[in-house]
Amino acid sequence: MKIKGTCERCGREFLVQQVLDSHGHCPWDGQPFNPDYTAVLAETLKMAEEAGATLENALEKIAGMRPAFALDEDSVLVGLERHLEEIRRGEKPRAT
Repeated sequence: MKIKGTCERCGREFLVQQVLDSHGHCPWDGQPFNPDYTAVLAETLKMAEEAGATLENALEKIAGMRPAFALDEDSVLVGLERHLEEIRRGEKPRAT
């Protein structure tokens, strides 16, 4: 899974690897995405991309087994969608 984002300052899209390469800064305007958490933010983006790839691979394997069940999509997506919305709005995460 390749996570893509958009810089709120310059409006250009970026990939997580570009943020890692620029040490937590926008690869286009050079400004930090968060000056207080530059390294932590970059590392956490890397973790999110790796976790997404792991989930994607696991679901692919499950689908290949053709199990006699259907997964509840909301149980997989609702929490993720809520966190993505919090990121879009710049909100602090709510307790689950």
